[in-house]
Amino acid sequence: MNDIPGIDPTIPPSGTGCVECDAAGGWWVHLRRCAQCGHVGCCDSSPAQHASRHAVDSTHPIAQSFEPGESWFWNYSTEDYYDGPVLAEPQSHPLEQTTPGPAERVPADWRQHVH
Repeated sequence: MNDIPGIDPTIPPSGTGCVECDAAGGWWVHLRRCAQCGHVGCCDSSPAQHASRHAVDSTHPIAQSFEPGESWFWNYSTEDYYDGPVLAEPQSHPLEQTTPGPAERVPADWRQHVH
C-alpha cells in the first residue's frame, strides 16, 4: 500500500506521450508523469504546459520526469525537487521517440514556440 501522499507507485503511465497533445494533434518538448495517477503531460517549456495544468486541476502535486535517463520528481505545490520511489514501468517514453516530439508534429520553427 502506498504510504506517500500524492504518489502511487503501482499506477503505470497513461501512455508514451502527452495525453492532451496527442488528442489535439499537438507536440511537446519534454514529458512529465503524474506520480499519483500516471497522467503523462508536457513540460512547462512546451507550448501547452499540460503537466502543470494537470497538477493544478487534479490537485496531484508531484510529477516525475518521463524522459529517458531521468528519475527526478518535481512538486508543483512547493516548486521544489522531491525524492520519490520507483514508479511502475515504463520509466520513460520510448527511446526512439524524438525530443521534441513526436517528430511528425513538431514544426520547423519549434524553438520560437517554447517557454
